[in-house]
Amino acid sequence: MSSRARALLVCTALVLAVLVTAALAPLPYSVAYPGITANVLGDDKGKPVITISGADTRATSGQLRMTSITATGPDASVHLPDIVTAWFRTDEAVMPRQSVYPVGNNTEEIAEHNAEQMKQSQDSATRAALGQLHKSPKDVKVTLSLADVGGPSAGLMFALGIIDKLDGDGAGHDLTGGRTVAGTGTIDAGGAVGAVGGVPLKTQAAHRDGATVFLVPRQECTDARAELPQSMRLIPVTTLGSAVDALKALRTGGAVPTC
Repeated sequence: MSSRARALLVCTALVLAVLVTAALAPLPYSVAYPGITANVLGDDKGKPVITISGADTRATSGQLRMTSITATGPDASVHLPDIVTAWFRTDEAVMPRQSVYPVGNNTEEIAEHNAEQMKQSQDSATRAALGQLHKSPKDVKVTLSLADVGGPSAGLMFALGIIDKLDGDGAGHDLTGGRTVAGTGTIDAGGAVGAVGGVPLKTQAAHRDGATVFLVPRQECTDARAELPQSMRLIPVTTLGSAVDALKALRTGGAVPTC
């Protein structure tokens, strides 16, 4: 074998070794998928998601579904082939692990953080909803219960669920108009709706579970349109009040915002 051929063989072996190492090396990413949805007007594991005391509540029809994503765990190894596969699928997304798990180094720490965020989100949703209806938290007690879900992204749907159970559209009708409405968005006590991430996967989860309308934070309209299922109507919102107004208009045939 000539020296040139030997050099080429060595170089080829080195390149192959680098490619194999790259393929097998764990990378700092998570792969996300459409997660569960839950009707906040209904029950979860045999318990009402929303329980209200201190005020009369109303029977509701239709559904208000919070949405979520599922991602590979913080301890899972994600490799180059996993990422390449996810890039070519519409029902998977590659996300920096730090954006999925910004706090905590293990499953227990992350679960604790997500549970605390969910609690804060529920408190803010309650205050926002009661504020929208000019009711005092001192007079009306709201308990929210949703198992196996963490983080703040259900805040908007919790707040809408509270309003629907207490007041509907204010004229004797359901906010949902009898539809299955899904959505996502953080909420603060003043009713401002914030971005959450993972919206294209959430619209797919909502479509899978029967939703025909999806409420999305306005700043995430572009992301939401990226993989929007056919026949799903996308409604941008900026505040709890704008979400309520949009649902009222949808029921009555009025002007509804679009992305």
